[in-house]
Amino acid sequence: MHIILIGYRGTGKSAVGKRLAEKLQLPFCDTDECIKKTAERSIQALVEENGWEYFRERECEVIREVAAMERSVIATGGGAVMDERNAGILKKHGLLIWLMADVRTIVQRIQRDKKSSEQRPAFSDNDIVQETADVLTKRIPVYNRLADFSIDTAGKNVYEIVDCICQFLSEKKETVCQEIPSASFLK
Repeated sequence: MHIILIGYRGTGKSAVGKRLAEKLQLPFCDTDECIKKTAERSIQALVEENGWEYFRERECEVIREVAAMERSVIATGGGAVMDERNAGILKKHGLLIWLMADVRTIVQRIQRDKKSSEQRPAFSDNDIVQETADVLTKRIPVYNRLADFSIDTAGKNVYEIVDCICQFLSEKKETVCQEIPSASFLK
């Protein structure tokens, strides 16, 4: 069973996913990074050249591939679960953990992360605050419906977030313990 991180960009999915995978001694996969690697270009370039629909099809292919892999921690793109195909695949193959944060925190994180802002396309012509609020309005009900567990990442560091996730997993140990190699964090 995979541990799958969902949520909007800037909520910490990649950073938390890497640390969580290390702690659980599992492989880590970032679906956006997989797409960039196979396309040999940034997501922004991919969308500019081919459009959002093309990107979402590549994303669906990657999600099918990673879901078929061995147990791992998977960080998904923020909009991945908006596609019902992806949502179904991910829900079938793992526990979905929703990393959330308020608009102000998300915008601050995106603006601080120069690599992210250079490589990720805007969703609209609105300013980043309005765009984030608008997109979250559509996505929050989906994240909420799919999540097995959620955590507000605002004001928390990566280690605190990982500890909260591990606490949740320890409470689910009857289903997760057998799945995770050397689940020492459950003891």
